[in-house]
Amino acid sequence: MKHIVSQTWLAERLNKEDVRIIDCRFHLNDPKRGLAEYIEDHIHGAFYFDLEKDLSAPVSEHGGRHPLPSVEEVTEKLGAAGIDETVTVVAYDDQDGAMAARCWWLLRYLGHERVYVLDGNYTQWKEKGFPVTDKIPTVPPRSFRPRLQPSWLATVDDVRRAVREGSAVLIDSREWKRYAGIEEPIDLVAGHIPGAVHMFWKDGIMTGGYWKSQEQQAQRFASIRKDAPIIVYCGSGVTACPNVLALKEAGYTNVRLYAGSWSDWISYPDHPIAGGEK
Repeated sequence: MKHIVSQTWLAERLNKEDVRIIDCRFHLNDPKRGLAEYIEDHIHGAFYFDLEKDLSAPVSEHGGRHPLPSVEEVTEKLGAAGIDETVTVVAYDDQDGAMAARCWWLLRYLGHERVYVLDGNYTQWKEKGFPVTDKIPTVPPRSFRPRLQPSWLATVDDVRRAVREGSAVLIDSREWKRYAGIEEPIDLVAGHIPGAVHMFWKDGIMTGGYWKSQEQQAQRFASIRKDAPIIVYCGSGVTACPNVLALKEAGYTNVRLYAGSWSDWISYPDHPIAGGEK
């Protein structure tokens, strides 16, 4: 696999100075719980990055429920965790890879190429007897120099063009009922972006947070040409990231995240909506 490492691989490298681990555990319905779990125990050497405080910016009129953080703030936090472009980064969570994939995508967007997601949830790591600790690591800071990669990010204008002209395949990563507009437990408007196809992100993950193989991921997306431009979204740009990773695993190269996702799309009153009612 190109973007995923096994638990055994990481366990053998826990004490290497050129490997940094990021704990991304986060519960959308209880934002403080992830940090509390990290303080209780975590993978040896792991730093904690909070989805809403570290991997997102504060909510504003547009940008969705989890807007991208400012480049300056996130690079400062990465440097404080001893991360620069020479360091291999491994992100993990206990949420089937959703939060870790958001971290992976963000670092790839910032130009860091040596970043991976851990195969399997933290619960599985503990159950297998791999090392955990409650010690908060300290490392010498480094200077992270971002090199933004626009080819990883789709703007709202890119999505408008895709709706209007069919310039890209739109993939909606949410549960079917939200895509269909049958129910909407989080956002103010139900439905999906017109023309989007439904590909639930969890269909790429197996029990325990383990990722399906490259061949299985390719089967999931077999209806889409390998060279097609693809824009992936979800509710707020988090659970779309596992689908971005899965597409990359399957050999798709022109894959972008609509970071604002559905919650950004509906913040514009004139945007068309399919399959839902206000």
